[in-house]
This record gives sequence, structure tokens and C-alpha cells, in this order.
Amino acid sequence: MSQSASKAPTIAAGRERIRWPAVPALAIALAASLAGCANRDSITVGAIPDDYRTNHPIVIAEKNQKIDLPVGAGDRGMTVSQRDTLLGFLDGYDRSAAPALTIAIPFGSANQAAAAAAGRDFARLAIAAGVKRNRIIITSYQSAVPEASAPIRVAFVAVKAQTDKCGRWPDDLAETAENKHYADFGCSYQNNLAAQLANPNDLLGPRKQSDIDAENRGAVIDVYRSRGISDEFLGNSEVTY
Repeated sequence: MSQSASKAPTIAAGRERIRWPAVPALAIALAASLAGCANRDSITVGAIPDDYRTNHPIVIAEKNQKIDLPVGAGDRGMTVSQRDTLLGFLDGYDRSAAPALTIAIPFGSANQAAAAAAGRDFARLAIAAGVKRNRIIITSYQSAVPEASAPIRVAFVAVKAQTDKCGRWPDDLAETAENKHYADFGCSYQNNLAAQLANPNDLLGPRKQSDIDAENRGAVIDVYRSRGISDEFLGNSEVTY
């Protein structure tokens, strides 16, 4: 058979059989990978939360506010320092909610008599500061050391914004194989933000808009109109490049 005859297509059973060239395996793998990219899943990978706001959320909950006021055995009633400290503590008392204010006075301690007198003065000061008389509870507790002077504990429950406690290190900080934040990341930031909230309810929703003072608004607009444009503004309003 000649060389030209070998290159001609063969006819078998009335059909033409064409000999295709061999396709490299690398081309087949590349085509399969491109087909996979075309049908890519739209779901974002990553089911484990890696956001500090999710790991350390700020929650609104009741929290016990308390302060221990030391009382000397030789004191006769409330001192000036105790008065200033207690007034500062009562600034965080919500008078509209009016929670119970507990004054725990020690007994069986070296300063038992002085603490009882100071506790009564604390109650009178709280009433003067706006705490309702029927919301003040005076109780007592057993001193652990009779020879020592135990403090008076003043406490009330308040709604506060708070997060979980910081300082959790369950894993090695240098373990970054998963490229995720460490467990304590963002905890101090969230705690500081929660502590700065004067009204934790602001996180739950906006407040009601206050009424507009139409008289004051009109006075402000009249003053603005009477001033006009000052020479100082005209002289400094141009920008020189």
C-alpha cells in the first residue's frame, strides 16, 4: 500500500470512520476545572463566626451595682468623704425604675455601733437624693473577723450594657493555621464601648423625638438673618492655590 493510500479515510459498512488526533490529558483536566468554575456555588464558605461583635456581643441585662464604704470604729455618723462617695454612686440610680436600694450594715465587728449610725445617715442621704423611702432596705450581715472594722455595702440592681469577661486564652496565640481571630480579640473594645453607654436602651431602639421649641427656633433664625455675611467670612472664604 502506498503512502498516499494510508492517509485516506477508511469506509466501513457505508459509514465514514475518521481518525481523530489524541487529546492531551492536561487539556482535559483544564477544561474540567473551568467547567467547575462556571457552576460555582454562591454560598460563602465559613460557618464558624470570626467577628469580634459576634464572639463578644453587647447584651442588655440587669447587673448588681454595689459599693463598700469603710467605717471607722471611732466614727460618729456619716463623714464628708462617705457622703461624697455615696452621692457619686447614687448618680447611677434610675429614679424612674426605682429599684430597691439595699444598705447592709455589719454586726459582730469592732465598728458595729459606728456602722449602725452611719447606715442610718446613708438612708437619709439616699432619700434626699431622690430614692423613695419605701425602696430602701436596711439589713445586716455577720462580720467574718470580729476584731476588724467591716464596711457598709450599698447596692441596687440596674440595667446595664455588658459583655462577657475578657482574658480567655483557650488556645495558643501563635496557632494561626485557620487564619482566624484569637478568642479574646475585640473583647476589651466591646467592654469599653458598653461602659460608655449612658442609656443602654439606646442599643434597642431610638428615643422619642422631643417637642420642638418654636419660639426659640424663630429667635435663632432671626439672629442668623440679622447678622448677614461678615467681612471676616468674605475675606477668608477664597482659597488660594
